[in-house]
Amino acid sequence: MCITTIKFSIPLILKEILNTLRELKAKPILVGGCVRDFFLNIPVKDYDVEIFGIDSLDIIEKSLSKFGNVKLVGKSFGVLTLKIDEYDFDFALPRIEKKIGKLHQDFEVITNPKLSFKEAAIRRDFTINAIGYDYFKEEFIDPFDGITDLKNKTIKHINDKTFCEDSLRVYRAVQFASRFDFKIAEKTKELCKQIVLSDELSYLPKERIFEEFKKLFLKSQKPSIGLNLLKELDVLVYFPELKALIDCIQDEEYHPEGDVWTHTLMTLDELSKILNEEKIDDEYRKLYLFYGILCHDFGKPFCTKEINGKITSYKHESLGVEPTISFLERLTNEKRFVQIVCSLVKNHLIPFQLYLADSSLKAIKRLSLKVNIEDLCLVCLADCLGRDIKDKEKCPKAINWVLGKAKELNIHQEPIKAIVQGRDLIKLGLKPSKEFKEILDFAFDLQIDEELEKQEIVNKIINKYINRDLLS
Repeated sequence: MCITTIKFSIPLILKEILNTLRELKAKPILVGGCVRDFFLNIPVKDYDVEIFGIDSLDIIEKSLSKFGNVKLVGKSFGVLTLKIDEYDFDFALPRIEKKIGKLHQDFEVITNPKLSFKEAAIRRDFTINAIGYDYFKEEFIDPFDGITDLKNKTIKHINDKTFCEDSLRVYRAVQFASRFDFKIAEKTKELCKQIVLSDELSYLPKERIFEEFKKLFLKSQKPSIGLNLLKELDVLVYFPELKALIDCIQDEEYHPEGDVWTHTLMTLDELSKILNEEKIDDEYRKLYLFYGILCHDFGKPFCTKEINGKITSYKHESLGVEPTISFLERLTNEKRFVQIVCSLVKNHLIPFQLYLADSSLKAIKRLSLKVNIEDLCLVCLADCLGRDIKDKEKCPKAINWVLGKAKELNIHQEPIKAIVQGRDLIKLGLKPSKEFKEILDFAFDLQIDEELEKQEIVNKIINKYINRDLLS
């Protein structure tokens, strides 16, 4: 076992916690991502602590309660969580795990405070995640040479048997390689392929897969690395909508980079750059934007044709909605998320169409009713930049034109609001009825298409609907 002496700077509150645990005659060791990220110079907010030498979770829970609200994640897993300010702490007893069924939760867990650090670490996925830190000795404990793999930028599994027992590790290997721009060791790749061939991935809950995709998209500078690995490891068999993009041809004039798959990967990397430049922090928003660009050309395999030497993909934006829904429903049950992504897919060509046609403001207003214009412009910009065309300066020019018009109207982040509403009709003496919708639609059309003020619209309503009733 390799033991390295280096100072690991940790928050003051964690030092107090570790001293409290030592008073219980326990031996706390920092483990997992917090140690790995220290070596990668990544800021750490989440700390995992494995507690050796004590077998009572109740005693630990009681002792830690003075720091805040301690939550028990699972009695069988022996895990406690504690949140203090911006820090999240997980505390676990050393354990061994044994797979006893097909489902991801089908593990027999046996906690054992007498395990050595190496014995407890065998259950972990990769060497880079099996490095421990003993705060009191100021030593890193590295039983599987993970520090060397960090230096060599390598994702390497620890144990053949334990690795294959958890099929989620295929996705974890992919997202770690993408996030850190590491290579997956060849033997680890082979085990990943074996897991895929065994159909073990089909038993994973969609929520766990979605979480790994989330980390891939939100924490990678180049998400294309992860997508290419999914292709290499044959994981795309579970995502036919993505697989169909491979070798789907495109017109060379507009897409000299190659097939739809190549273009899609380029757009993902462009979106990552754009979001960093825009300094967008909202994770939910960033995630649906990534899925919007990932799915934006899902319709092309259904309509791409070569006619008289020219390749076309007419109506691919609307044809992409159904496969987008099919794809997302295998990852999430959140209908709002799916709806937002579909709105981006269906409308992703419109900003350029409006720009090229020098469209009127009413077209921009109508667009705001279909989709968040600012979001759409970010996706559209990534779509335009994610190709090998020479005149890329047209991309921001077109997008800024559309976004500028929308900002003038203050509808870049929300739909245009109707200035005549139901309460206005009631003030005119009209009673709520089925005709209300017709009248309100009439009023809204006048507002958008003729740019009339509220009183002008009200006058037209009186002339068309109220005077008509009086005359009849």
